[in-house]
Amino acid sequence: MAVQRAELGPLLAMALMPGESWYLVDSRWFKQWKKYVGFDSWDMFGAGDLSLFPGPVDNSGLFGDPETQSLKEHLIDELDYVLVPAEAWNKLVMWYGCMDGQQPIVRKVVEYGLFVKHYKVEVYLLELKLCESSDPDNVISCHFSKADTVATIEKEMRKLFNIPAEKETRLWNRYMSNTYEQLCKLDSTVQDAGLYQGQMVLIEVKNEDGTWPGQPILAKSSAAASRTFTTSSKSSASSYSSLSATSVITNSGSSNSYGLNSSHLGRGGSGFVCNSYSCRDSVSLSQPGLCGLSNLGNTCFMNSALQCLSNTPPLTDYFLEDKYEAEINQNNPLGMRGEIAEAYAELIKQMWSGRQSHVAPRMFKTQVGRFAPQFSGYQQQDSQELLAFLLDGLHEDLNRVKKKPYLELKDASGRPDSAVAKEAWENHRLRNDSIIVDIFHGLFKSTLVCPKCSKVSVTFDPFCYLTLPLPLRRDRLMEVTLVYADPQRRPVQYRVVVPMMGAISDLCESLSRLSGAPAENMVVTDVYNHRFHKIFHMDEGLNHIMPKDDIFVYEVCKPSEDSSEYITLSVYFREKTVRQSSSTSGTVLFGQPLLISVPKHKLTVDHLYGVVLEQISRYVKLPLAEEYSAACTGKGTCNGSNGVVEAFSALAVDWDSDTRRLLFDEQEAQAFEKHESMLQPQKKKAVVALRDCIELFTTMETLGEHDPWYCPNCKKHQQATKKFDLWSLPRILVVHLKRFSYSRYWRDKLDTVVEFPVRGLDMSEFVCDPRAGSYVYDLIAVSNHYGAMGVGHYTAYAKNKVNDKWYYFDDSSVSTASEDQIVTKAAYVLFYQRRSSEEHTAPSPPQEEYDGMDTN
Repeated sequence: MAVQRAELGPLLAMALMPGESWYLVDSRWFKQWKKYVGFDSWDMFGAGDLSLFPGPVDNSGLFGDPETQSLKEHLIDELDYVLVPAEAWNKLVMWYGCMDGQQPIVRKVVEYGLFVKHYKVEVYLLELKLCESSDPDNVISCHFSKADTVATIEKEMRKLFNIPAEKETRLWNRYMSNTYEQLCKLDSTVQDAGLYQGQMVLIEVKNEDGTWPGQPILAKSSAAASRTFTTSSKSSASSYSSLSATSVITNSGSSNSYGLNSSHLGRGGSGFVCNSYSCRDSVSLSQPGLCGLSNLGNTCFMNSALQCLSNTPPLTDYFLEDKYEAEINQNNPLGMRGEIAEAYAELIKQMWSGRQSHVAPRMFKTQVGRFAPQFSGYQQQDSQELLAFLLDGLHEDLNRVKKKPYLELKDASGRPDSAVAKEAWENHRLRNDSIIVDIFHGLFKSTLVCPKCSKVSVTFDPFCYLTLPLPLRRDRLMEVTLVYADPQRRPVQYRVVVPMMGAISDLCESLSRLSGAPAENMVVTDVYNHRFHKIFHMDEGLNHIMPKDDIFVYEVCKPSEDSSEYITLSVYFREKTVRQSSSTSGTVLFGQPLLISVPKHKLTVDHLYGVVLEQISRYVKLPLAEEYSAACTGKGTCNGSNGVVEAFSALAVDWDSDTRRLLFDEQEAQAFEKHESMLQPQKKKAVVALRDCIELFTTMETLGEHDPWYCPNCKKHQQATKKFDLWSLPRILVVHLKRFSYSRYWRDKLDTVVEFPVRGLDMSEFVCDPRAGSYVYDLIAVSNHYGAMGVGHYTAYAKNKVNDKWYYFDDSSVSTASEDQIVTKAAYVLFYQRRSSEEHTAPSPPQEEYDGMDTN
C-alpha cells in the first residue's frame, strides 16, 4: 500500500497538458481506495484500512445508461468523479482490475481562451447529427471533441457515407428548420465554428457538371459566405419556380433586400444561410424587442440574462442610437478590445429590428467564450455569473477613462459620512466612467468595529448589483431505510425531519421517534455498490450526507445480560466468478450488506455461521443437508486460525453461482416497506418578502474565525462585527437572490418563494444617506431558474419598453404574460428601474391582451 501511495501521489499532482488523455474514475470508488491505502493527509501513519478493499475499478455510478455506458448528465468534478492521468489509470487497473464489461472513460485535455490560456479535460464530447444533403432522413450520430477540426468531421462523414476522395464536397450546419450555414474553414475547431450539442451537419457532393445540387443560384458568387441568403418556397411541392432570397450584409448597419429568381433549386428546394445570426423568413415582421434567442445547447442561462439586459431601456437605447461607437475603448488592458461591446451591439440591433421573431446568438457566444473560457462550452452555467461578466466586460470596453490614475485609499478617520462617500464616489469615477457606471452602479457603506479596542472603520464601495441572502431553512427532509434487528422484518423507508446543520445523532433521535427503535442501537451507513461506502460516527455532521446518497440505518442489538465486549462486523455477499480473460477466479459483490454484533469471546466460525444464517433467513431458503450437500462445502474455511475469527471489521460470505440461484431470493432480499411518513404530503414552503432579504443583508454580523479583519490599532486580526448599509442606489437596480449554497459536502438550491413588488418598490428606508431623495422602483425584468442546482432551465419575464406590456421569454419562444404570473419560486435575478422624480404615483398596469401570441 505504501508503494501505491508513493507511485500515484506524484501522478495525481500532474498539470494538464493539451492533447493528453485523462481518465474518469467514480469518486466513491476512488475515495474507498484512498481509505484503503491511507492516502489522505489525516492518516498520519499511512496505515490505511484493510477492511475497505475497493475491488475492481467500478465506474457504474457515472453511467446514465449501463448498456451504452453513456455518461450521466451534469456530473461534477471531484463530487461525482476524479480525473487521473493515463499512467495512474494503468497502474490502478494493473493493481485492481476493472469491472467486467466496463470500458475505460478516457477524455482529452483541450485548450480554452484567447488571451488567458485555460486547460481542462473535456468530459462531455459534442454529439453531432450527420447526414447527406441528398438523404437528410438518414441521420447518424457521432461524438467529437471541441478541439477536433471541421476537416476531421468531413473525413468522418466521407467514411460514413462512402464518398470517394476525388469527389469535391462542402459541409453545412443546420440550426433551424430551413436555415443553413456553410462550414467554410476546414482548419477551424468545432468550438471556433460554433457547433453545438445535437446540431445537424450535412455533406453536399458536387455534381458531375460542376454545379452544386443545393444552390446553383449562388455558384457564381464568391462572396456568399459573408451574406445571408434565406430562400423559401411559395409554390406547391411539385414546383420550385417562384423563390425569393434576402441578403443581409452583416458587416454594416443596414440591410438590402433584392429578389433572385431561378427556374429550379434542385432536390428539396432548400436555401442556405451564412451569417452571424440566423434569420427567419423576412416577410412577416415582429414587434421590436419581442425576439426570442435560439438555444445553442444548454445556453438558456445566457438567453435569460440577455433578455433582461435587452429590456433595460437606458442601456438598449444607448446601443440602438449608436452612442457606443464613440466610446469604445480598444486599448483598455482590462477590457476586451471593444469586441464584447460590438458583439452585444450587433445582437441588440438584431433583436430590436422588428424583422425576426428569433435569432441565434452564436457569434456573441463565441466572443464571450474567447474572453471568458468558463462560458465557452455547452454545459449549463449561471445566468447571474454571465450577467456579472457581461456588465463588467461592457464597462471596460466602454470606459471613457483611457488612462486610470493611481489613487490611495483613505479611511474615514472620523470624517462625516457624506464627505467620505463623496470622496469614494469621485475616486471611483476617476477610474471608471461608462454607461454601465451611469446606469447600474451604486454605493455601499461598510462598517467594521473591533471587539477589543472598539476601533470603527468606515469605507464606501461601489456595487453593480445587490446579492441578497435568503433566510435559510432550519431543517431538512431526509429519506432513510431502517434495517431492523429482527431478521424477519422487512426494512422500512422513512422520511425524517432533521436540523439542517445537525449531527448523525439528531438523525437517529428523529428516526427513533418514528420507528420505536432505540437511537443508541442505530448505526448510520452510506451503502454504495453492495458495500458500506461510509459508516458514520454519532458526532459527525449531517452536511456530509448528500441528497443522492443511499442511507441505511441498521439496528444493532447488544444484549445486556452480561458484561462481554461486543464487536460489530460488516458482512458482504460475494459471488465467485471465473474471468473470461484468464483462468483465475474472482468475486463480485451482490445484495445488501449486513451489520452484526457478536461477543468477542464467540468469534468462532460456527457461531458466526449461526448468526449470519439467522440474519438472512427471511430471503435465503435453507436446504436440508442431504438435499443440497454441496451448498455448504466451504463451511470449514475461514480467514482465521483454529476456527476463531480475528477481530477484523468485515467478513464475506462467498456463494457459487448455482447455490445463489437455488437459495437466494433476490426479490425478497430487495423488498422494503414504506412508512406513512413517506406518503404524507410535504409541508408548504415558507414565503419570505424581499424586504426580509434586504434586512438580512443589512444586519450586523460577526466575522468568522477563518475570515478575520486586520485592526490597524491592535496590529492583529480580529473577529470584528461587520455591517453593510446602502448609501446610494442606481437608476437600474439589479437584485440577485442568493438561491444557491455551496460547501465542501453540500450543494443546494433554496426554492423559497420570495414575494417582490412588481410596482412601487420603495427602497428609501434602506438608504442611509440623510440627504437622499426618493428611491422608488418598478420591476422591468426577471431571470428565472427552474430545477435543481447545476441542472434545470432558465427563462425570463420582461416588460417591453414600446408598449409597456409583460412578455415571457423561453429561448426562441416569446409569449404574452400578466403581472400575476411573475412572482414565483423560480425568480433568481430581478431588474428594477427607478422612477423619475416627477412620478409620484405608480403607473397603472396596461390593459392586458391575451391573444395567445407566440412568436416562435
